[in-house]
Amino acid sequence: MAFEELLNDPVIQKYLHELVGPEGMPVAAAPPEGEVTDEELAEELDLELNDVRRALFILYENDLASYRRVRDEDSGWLTYLWTFHYDNIPENLEEEMERLLAALEEREEYERTHEFYLCEVCSIRFEFGDAMDQGFQCPECASPLESMDNDDLVGAMEQRLNTLREELNADIHAEAD
Repeated sequence: MAFEELLNDPVIQKYLHELVGPEGMPVAAAPPEGEVTDEELAEELDLELNDVRRALFILYENDLASYRRVRDEDSGWLTYLWTFHYDNIPENLEEEMERLLAALEEREEYERTHEFYLCEVCSIRFEFGDAMDQGFQCPECASPLESMDNDDLVGAMEQRLNTLREELNADIHAEAD
């Protein structure tokens, strides 16, 4: 997929924004073809050099950019030439979705297998054991703790899990085609 197509996708724009933040977004949103130095990017985008370097290193840590070092023979200074690799974005997003799926499955299991109590005054939630330790009274305001029905939360988590599973299967089937 070409840079332009990727960068027009709102999901990918949000992903890049989450990675590099608002200061680094101009760097992420304007990947040049071929190699470029951090100084050239800073000048071209009219950004602080530190903001450009921070964004480049974040992209590097996420396998979306690479660099090679070149030593100036006269001065001995190192120059870093950066190349962008946005073809890795779909794979990175799929890995993020799989991590989200695992975390959500774990949380849904926790919600489903525990009993909770709520202080309706302070909106503090307690597991059964903690509520029992408190004598079923809120430690903040001494109000009674009421049994909490979290079926709606578990149901919403199950719906989100099903959606994620469908999206991941669709991605796997699309890659096989």
